[in-house]
Amino acid sequence: MAAQDLLSQTTRLASSSALLQVLFRLVTFGLNAFTLRYLSRELIGVVNVRLTLLYSTVVFLAREAFRRACLSGSTKRNWTKTINLLWLTVPLGVFWSIFLGFVWLHLLEVPDPSVVPHYQAGVVTFGLSAIIELLGEPFWVLAQAHLFVRLKVIAESLSVVSKCILTVILVVLYPQWGLYIFSLSQLLYVSVLVMSYVTYFVMFLGSPEATKKSFPVSRMKALLPNLLEDETFVNWKEARLTWSFFKQSFLKQILTEGERYVMTFLNVLNFGDQGVYDIVNNLGSLVARFIFLPIEESFYVFFAKVLERGKNVKDQKQDDVAMAANVLELLLKLVLVIGLTITVFGYAYSQLALDIYGGSMLSSGTGPDLLRCYSLYVLFLAINGVTECFTFALMCKEEVDRYNFVMLALSFTFLCISYFLTHWYGSVGFILANCFNMGIRIAHSIHYIYDYFKDSTYRPLTGLLPSPFLVLVYIISGVITGFSEVFLCCDKGWMARLIHITVGVLCFAATIVTIFCTETKLIHFVRSQ
Repeated sequence: MAAQDLLSQTTRLASSSALLQVLFRLVTFGLNAFTLRYLSRELIGVVNVRLTLLYSTVVFLAREAFRRACLSGSTKRNWTKTINLLWLTVPLGVFWSIFLGFVWLHLLEVPDPSVVPHYQAGVVTFGLSAIIELLGEPFWVLAQAHLFVRLKVIAESLSVVSKCILTVILVVLYPQWGLYIFSLSQLLYVSVLVMSYVTYFVMFLGSPEATKKSFPVSRMKALLPNLLEDETFVNWKEARLTWSFFKQSFLKQILTEGERYVMTFLNVLNFGDQGVYDIVNNLGSLVARFIFLPIEESFYVFFAKVLERGKNVKDQKQDDVAMAANVLELLLKLVLVIGLTITVFGYAYSQLALDIYGGSMLSSGTGPDLLRCYSLYVLFLAINGVTECFTFALMCKEEVDRYNFVMLALSFTFLCISYFLTHWYGSVGFILANCFNMGIRIAHSIHYIYDYFKDSTYRPLTGLLPSPFLVLVYIISGVITGFSEVFLCCDKGWMARLIHITVGVLCFAATIVTIFCTETKLIHFVRSQ
């Protein structure tokens, strides 16, 4: 596949994933706003923090390393060995579900049954749902490697919509069921997700379209574990790379979900406060989830296919190096501009957003300060996603192993800082600790990218330098909207709120016009791709 064609398909994948994430988040926020009026904060805290952490930890530890290793390199490989390797995620998921399920049931604080009923059933169900989802891993990797955009969009849309419909019905009809509601919804979600991928491949394999594309798998039996005569069960190069990524993924999960681990294991916040924190965190992570994550996932595949892992810049095809450097520079500029926009306007409109969304329960207390800090954290997330995406796509096994030691030290430091900052600043301390964590990771990735391109004429890190005039417009917009919040929001009535919103819209429009005038290369990239 030509690099330009790969770039076009990758961009479509990122765009479709971004739209998909918009749907997910909008549905989730609507669901949270709805359930807040029927269920307690404590129940939402247990579901969104405690049980979701169990599910995400099992899934992440069981499959993340396999995904990174099996999506590296060309699609022309021995797919039988790759599929055999991917099926190892299932027994690994069973192990983590049993081990972590025991911890969640017997070593952590159990919620009051009168406030949060059926906790034990919730733990078992969320652990089981993780195992069911892992059954679809070979299908997901095969689809992602061949850039099956519509499959991912349809499968995840169906699963999310099904989950939300069932949740709403059960919340309205049987609110006394407690965690049974979310347990059944979670099982439906993963079942629909896996069955969507299986159904697609049953219809696709052996079809004229598959033959036309020279698809490497011709029948469903080939997607099950297969023994090869006179050959090893798996590709040992992929297996060793998987082990390196596994050590790294263990540490990355601690960094990614660090505040939830601190909340879960150290009891620094009660279940009610955890529920509020999670709702604010979801609102703050809206753009990070629906734009930055799809970009990171899709362009990891792009960089891993265009450039060969472990080779320096001089040993790569120079046309591919030029394209990769240009794409990296423009991606950095894109996420930087989005991150700066959110940071500037998020500060002045956090309290208003929370008041509209959840009323005084969210807009009073630490809610607005949480969302303001998260607006700054989004900027760190934006830059880290792209820089790590490139770095992990190019690191050789030895470099990945060395980075694991850095992650180990960073994980320990992050947990310590989270604990102390939370004691000093409450839940805001979690956001500040995350900013520190992301800052260190960004510094490491920038150092890697600089060293990689220093012997070439390409300087993709210039994407982190916005136009001085654009920076000036951001500063002016931040000052104006900040004064507008002080004098117009949020207890001055709806007319004052509308004026405050109008001020923000005008400043935002001025910012967008400035971006179009000063970042012409970026605008051309977005329009063309």
